[in-house]
Parts: sequence; structure tokens; C-alpha cells
Amino acid sequence: MERLLSDLGRVYHERTAALQALERAHHEALMRLAAAAELRDDDTGIHIVRLGYLAESLALRLGVPPERAQVLRMAAPMHDIGKIGIPDYVLKKPGQLTAEERALMQTHPRMGADILGSSRIPIFSLAAEVALHHHERWDGSGYPRGLAGEDIPLSGRIVAVVDYFDALTMDRCYRPAFADDRALAMLVDQSGRGFDPAIVDAFVAHAPELIELREWVNRTKPGFGALGTPLTALQAPPPGFSDLLRAPAEAWA
Repeated sequence: MERLLSDLGRVYHERTAALQALERAHHEALMRLAAAAELRDDDTGIHIVRLGYLAESLALRLGVPPERAQVLRMAAPMHDIGKIGIPDYVLKKPGQLTAEERALMQTHPRMGADILGSSRIPIFSLAAEVALHHHERWDGSGYPRGLAGEDIPLSGRIVAVVDYFDALTMDRCYRPAFADDRALAMLVDQSGRGFDPAIVDAFVAHAPELIELREWVNRTKPGFGALGTPLTALQAPPPGFSDLLRAPAEAWA
């Protein structure tokens, strides 16, 4: 009997390890696909790494539990994975898009959610949720579903804010980067229209720490694999995370 129990325990642990390895491989494959989509629109690909850390940090400051915020760190970089299906003449167009081109661009959230698929694995289900909802707007004028207010999942509302600010402060093919203070002013201008006012307020209140975190990513250039490493396992966590990880968290809304 003892040998049977020992064998069952060994099989269980081997199966668990195999499933975890498969999940890591799946995540890495999707991250590489997300990076391929990002590299078509950003010469460095570091934007999606910054986005992961910024989304996690902002989520923690909004009271999201650390374990859930960590999942968001790994899921958020896949937000624009659907852009892999958008042709370059639309994605890289320096001027204003035509109505037809805009309609084509607006297919990428659903395309991304379809790529990520329905999954019971938290990283991928959250990534699909973010991909589908990060272009919804607080006032209901966004896409693809025209959701408004708190009908937009919190994950999508958080990623929308950090993606907007980070994109403004990086060079694009059609304009140079905006200064941080100008980008913050533009973010505030969209509060209550494009973005959840409470999330904008939290971002602005903690802008110095979030900007410091952005610069840490730019300086240290963590790879995609680092996004899956628990911050508690790092010898030197990113700026501002040590206190956040010790702070009590409210429920994920």
C-alpha cells in the first residue's frame, strides 16, 4: 500500500511538473508572437515589457492582490498580439487612416482574443480579456464592443491607461515622443472620457514612481522571461515594489 501511494505521489508530481512546463512553453510562444507584433510597430519591443511592469505596479496601487497583479504583469504584454494580422500599410501609415483602414485596425482586439483563445489557465484567460477590452473607452465610444464605465473589465481599464501614457512617451513612426509632463496632461484630459477617472488619478498621484519604474526597465532591459519571475525572487526588485508587496491588498474588482 505504501509503495502504491508513493508511486501515485510520484506520478502526480511528474504530471504537475509537465503541465507547468507546458504552460511556460505556451506563455513563451505567445510572448514571442506578441513581440513579433510589437516589433512591427516599435523597433525595440521594450514597450510591452514596460507595459507589464507598469500595469502590475498601477494595479497594486489600486488595491489588486499581489498574486493577481503578477498575472496581469505576464498577461498585459500580449494586449496587441492581434496586430500580427494587420497589414503594414495600415499599421505603419504615418498619416490619418481612412474609414476602411480604421475599420481594419479595429479588428485587432478580437483577433488578439481569438489568438489567445478561451483557457482555464489564468495568464491566458486574463490576456484574452485585456486584448479584447483595452481599446474600450470609459464613455462608451471605444471598440470593439462599445462598453462603458465599469462594464469594461478592470484589467482592460488599467492597461488602457498605462499603454496610452507609455505610447505617448516613445517615438513613433508618425511623431516624436512627448515629454512626460505633456503626456500626463494629455492623460488627465482623457479622464472620464477615454479612461476611468479613479485609475487616471492613481496614475497621476504615483507618476514619479511609475516613471522611475519605466526608466528602470529601459536601463536594465529585462527580457520576456523576467516577466514570469516573482518579484520576491529578485535580488533587487524594481523601484517601489518592496513596500507594495508588503501592503495589504483589497479585493480584485
